[in-house]
Amino acid sequence: MEWSYQSAEELIAALRGGAVTSVDLTEEAIARVERGDEVVNAICVRDFDRARAAAREADRARARGEERPLLGVPVTVKESYDLAGLPTTWGLPAHRDYVPAEDAVQVSRLKEAGAVILGKTNVPLGLQDIQSFNDIYGTTTNPWHPGRTSGGSSGGSAAALASGFGALSIGSDLAGSLRTPAHFCGVYAHKPTLGLAARRGMVPPTEPALPAEFDLAVVGPMARTARDLTLLLDVMAGPDPLTLGVAHRLQLPPPRHSRLGDFRVLVLEDHPCIPTAAAVRTAVNAVADALTDGGARVERHSPALPDLTEAATVYMQLLISGTVAKFPMDPNAGGEGLDAVRMRALTFSHADWLGADNRRELHRHAWRQVFRDFDAVVCPVTPTVAFPHDHHPNPLERRLDVDGVGYPYFDQLVWAGLATMPGLPATAVPVGMSAEGLPVGVQIVGPMYEDRTPLRLAELLEEKIGGFRPPE
Repeated sequence: MEWSYQSAEELIAALRGGAVTSVDLTEEAIARVERGDEVVNAICVRDFDRARAAAREADRARARGEERPLLGVPVTVKESYDLAGLPTTWGLPAHRDYVPAEDAVQVSRLKEAGAVILGKTNVPLGLQDIQSFNDIYGTTTNPWHPGRTSGGSSGGSAAALASGFGALSIGSDLAGSLRTPAHFCGVYAHKPTLGLAARRGMVPPTEPALPAEFDLAVVGPMARTARDLTLLLDVMAGPDPLTLGVAHRLQLPPPRHSRLGDFRVLVLEDHPCIPTAAAVRTAVNAVADALTDGGARVERHSPALPDLTEAATVYMQLLISGTVAKFPMDPNAGGEGLDAVRMRALTFSHADWLGADNRRELHRHAWRQVFRDFDAVVCPVTPTVAFPHDHHPNPLERRLDVDGVGYPYFDQLVWAGLATMPGLPATAVPVGMSAEGLPVGVQIVGPMYEDRTPLRLAELLEEKIGGFRPPE
């Protein structure tokens, strides 16, 4: 039997039942990477010797009667996480030789859970792109079409999962970096509530790994099934032990409902800042139809919904002023719409940032009102399916093609920002295929700290419409 596309849940059951060993699973995964990763280029740093040793130890631990959540399951880790003994470069050539001495807290949690780490997955330069390419490791392609991007910045992780290179991966998300690659590659990802999962050791190379909070940015799970997302989130969730002095796991509220017919869902398909391509619109409506068919209450409008143009504006202000002002940009350059917002945010004062942060709090409160009437919001992850590779050195010169019309490249982030700006949880789920044979997904946004609600709805939708399918 081939195990490469089995879910982590299925692998754990097989391991417990003695149908397979961790050594078997690990050798099969390594052989698959060696055979199939030349074109995809998902795993940029291989750690096969230590993976084999970890697999042998996992089998010995199971023989001793030990049980851990991921004992013996092969996984991958985004390159941006510190993993002792392996380079952490963030794709930055100046740091190609930087090797951290300690594991990131989430890498430690994977190891404690018994996972077997195959290696690290590719990222964009500085994690600052919607594609995954850099001068150290090259370009990660989409497993469905080598001429298309796998997304970014967790593009290597999504491509690895779609290619059967391990059952799980961990990534991060500031501007859709978990959700967009999942949507482009046809897999699942979950952006947790802001602050839910500790992110120490997921920092640029040479920066100290401190238990600090980062505005907007989160770390989270990626998988090929919705249930596997929950399995991995339970391993990742919880504050940093350095903050509390002890290890601690959060007790998240249960999902609001267990049956599809009990959910109240707001469905959005249009954004005032950029059109939605026909393929993505079709996917959103397919989910709406499945929800309706399952007995859920589906609405298309809510008076409580925050203004989406202002939401995109505040998001861009916080995003650019806080973290991504590293691309070569002239703050005095022209532009209009969100381009102008991004330019002005490059020179934000602290007073400017506090003003944007205050508007964010108003949006957070508006979302509380939305989630009194609804349990979840279904909407696009990005306006399009995976687009052709575009490596123009100045992203401001790139254009996103939406059904034949070009738009500013970074405007596609507005849907990701819908959940990121207020810090809400969001689960990316595959829905089907576009007419050109590319995966299409949607995201399910949930109430703050109620991550199990969008995750449960993702499980129910997977049962209703299907989920991941391997590339042909």
